[in-house]
Amino acid sequence: MSITFEVLGAPGKDNALLVLVDSGQEQSRLLFDCGENCLSNLGVSDVKSIHHLFFSHLHMDHISGFDTFFRINYSRDSLENHIWGPPKTSTILHHRFRGFMWNLHQNMSSSWLISNISDNGVVETYKYELNDAFETEQKISSENTNFLICKGTGYSVYAITLNHNTPSIGYLVKEDDHLNIDISKLTSLGLHPGPWLRELKDNANQPENITIEGREFSCKELYDTLIIRTKGESIAYLTDFLMDESTFTHLIEFLYKCDTIICESQYRETDQDLAITNYHTTSTQSAKLAKQAKA
Repeated sequence: MSITFEVLGAPGKDNALLVLVDSGQEQSRLLFDCGENCLSNLGVSDVKSIHHLFFSHLHMDHISGFDTFFRINYSRDSLENHIWGPPKTSTILHHRFRGFMWNLHQNMSSSWLISNISDNGVVETYKYELNDAFETEQKISSENTNFLICKGTGYSVYAITLNHNTPSIGYLVKEDDHLNIDISKLTSLGLHPGPWLRELKDNANQPENITIEGREFSCKELYDTLIIRTKGESIAYLTDFLMDESTFTHLIEFLYKCDTIICESQYRETDQDLAITNYHTTSTQSAKLAKQAKA
């Protein structure tokens, strides 16, 4: 598998999801939520290697472990420090940044980005600097992402806004499709492997011809003949939301044929009225969603 994952935390306690995407060129670690003690079984080097932190929402049980994450990474400059969440994430976390005494920071250099995800797909991103003691908030972009909020090496992250009586963001991680060479067809054409295969993969939609071993080929025709495309893996993270009819319909489309769905199931079907009152989902609803989405 190119996507592996671990649910962090203990049953009945705060939880989080750690996803590892291995592109073959780079390993990307994505953390979804950061509840109390969720990082306790991870080593410091593991926490330092987390590329992005995605919050569903900012209730206490989803953010109480953030100080541990921030304490380990506040001065990190080896990776981009990027946090994502619903509207007001930047405001709430700016207060967290400023909630410490900073008097040894002047010679340190570390930038932090926080992106607020709106229900219309617009993402506003703000920047904060350690050498400024995180005092200044700088808005650096406002982009209509069409819900594709983040692209990394070999993967993309999509977002959907759910209703927890406050916006709760659901996330879908999709690995890029795998492109492999049909060796038997390569041999039948009398061609040999070489750097040109990478060029072919990178220029699949280009009309130009390509010259290989003194012979000229249509790039598109050769691509169609030699390339085997395999669908990449996918994983979704959904937590704390009301599963009404409209949400169910939208999620089926959003999650269609997702390989793995990590979804809340704190309430039994017999407790559905209580789940609705608290804007949560039952275990039966979660199972029906997975079935209808063909996950």
